[in-house]
Amino acid sequence: MADSISSISPVDGSVVAKRAVASKKQVAATFAAARAAQKDWANLSIKERAAYCSKAVDAMLAMKDEIVPELAWSMGRPVRYGAGELRGFEERARHMIAIAPEALANLTPAPEDGFERFITREPVGIVFTIAPWNYPYLTTVNSVIPALMAGNTVVLKHASHTLLVAERFQKAFDKAGLPKGVFQHLVLNHEQTGQIISSGLVNMVCFTGSVEGGRVIERAAAGRFLNVGLELGGKDPAYVRPDANIQHAIENLVDGSFFNSGQSCCGIERIYVHKDLWKPFIDGFIDLTKTYVLGSPLEEATTLGPMIKADAASFVRKQVASAVRAGAKAHIDPKLFPKDKKGTPYMAPQVLTAVNHQMSVMRDESFGPVVGIMKVSSDEEAVTLMNDSPYGLTAALWTEDAKAAKAIGARIETGTVFMNRCDYLDPALAWTGVKDTGRGATLSTVGYEMLTRPKSFHLRTRTA
Repeated sequence: MADSISSISPVDGSVVAKRAVASKKQVAATFAAARAAQKDWANLSIKERAAYCSKAVDAMLAMKDEIVPELAWSMGRPVRYGAGELRGFEERARHMIAIAPEALANLTPAPEDGFERFITREPVGIVFTIAPWNYPYLTTVNSVIPALMAGNTVVLKHASHTLLVAERFQKAFDKAGLPKGVFQHLVLNHEQTGQIISSGLVNMVCFTGSVEGGRVIERAAAGRFLNVGLELGGKDPAYVRPDANIQHAIENLVDGSFFNSGQSCCGIERIYVHKDLWKPFIDGFIDLTKTYVLGSPLEEATTLGPMIKADAASFVRKQVASAVRAGAKAHIDPKLFPKDKKGTPYMAPQVLTAVNHQMSVMRDESFGPVVGIMKVSSDEEAVTLMNDSPYGLTAALWTEDAKAAKAIGARIETGTVFMNRCDYLDPALAWTGVKDTGRGATLSTVGYEMLTRPKSFHLRTRTA
């Protein structure tokens, strides 16, 4: 078993960071400190916890000039977009801090003479957050800030590609003066992670990652009666109705398909376009895609950086090649993107038509810069195709008819329905999925329900 973990840059294969894997003694000490600190932390008022968390947010934002190039080196995010992740981090953190008093308030049923009755929201204890590399600050903040606001202590394990992000979180909370043991991070391998879950050291696991990773988490948690929140794979669809603002749809769906090199759990991976808009949509989509600039994420002109690693790009290239062999049409010549090269993480964007649901590219999560587009004749056909997937995170509808969007959205098997936007998390709404996309929810008041347990008080106030 390796005694260290390295973050390898997709930019040039260099080592961004190398850290020793936590020893058994360090793991035990970390969770002992989290357990010891939890009750005192929970006894603080929500206002006091909010002050610490707000200072940590401020401290994180103050590191922006260091974080933006770090993201480029660690996971390939172009520097022109790096600060956007911190804006989203702040939006989610500030919102969850602001709604905590309401979300954590006692629930009081209708009065009953002679009794006082209420339900409190109790912290679950220790929350173990296992975060991914693709949106390393956004995915982490979804559980960490509300977990702390609810009175839990947190231990963070970040992906190997983004080890430095965990250290940034630690620095921010340390700068805020958070009491010892309330927030900690560990460098762990997969085996250690599973052992921690199965050992009973934690009370809740928040995991964002692959479907298979989610299954491993659930197996490790079996018999421990833990709260487990899982945000897993996605194959998110979009439907462009005949009444859509076509230019708005094209601009946003190209961005939704290729931002972050398509490495987004809620990125658009398949599009269904009504036949009445087919040609102008396809032509406009292809033309806009060709304007992207594939290159080093450290260059300001770059709009499409490398994928996380060469193997990931190879998987997407194989999906494209398989689809083309089966009759699909590829509209983007990779030669338009000189940086594109097989065997590297640099991959040109690709737009496919003449696709069908027998093809992997329309069925299996790509997590890369490729999108398949199909022509449909009706809302009914679009709904059927959108639901023909083992995943269900988001679905985006492009229409000027909100009533129709609500009716169609009610029939789609998904966690979030968008109208005229995509690839976005609103912190006031629950972030959740169905089917193989996972279970549980983060953000909004619903996210606080997942991070707490109800405790009922039934007090007879009159005995005579």
